[in-house]
Amino acid sequence: MSFGTRLKELRVKKNLSLQEVADAVGASKAHIWDLEKNRAKNPSIELLTKLAKCFGVSVADIIGENPHGADEQPELVAMYRQLKELTPADREAIQSMMDHFKKREG
Repeated sequence: MSFGTRLKELRVKKNLSLQEVADAVGASKAHIWDLEKNRAKNPSIELLTKLAKCFGVSVADIIGENPHGADEQPELVAMYRQLKELTPADREAIQSMMDHFKKREG
């Protein structure tokens, strides 16, 4: 799930408008909209922290990097743990394969 999709889901779940979120985090409504639509990339850690606080979640949850999050698939978490046991060269090879697959899909 993309960051924008996750952000919108959190906003809707809290029943907040774009303006209410923007006001809570000190950003413009247009910027929050652009984030939700994945038009704006790489929000600052400061903004991520404010968004996480606004929604009552961790930064890891909001960016989709929490292996203990409710929407994480256990088999993917297990795969990640196994990756940590590989050599740097093996991880680099796997990263190359993932990059190849992502290019093929997009």
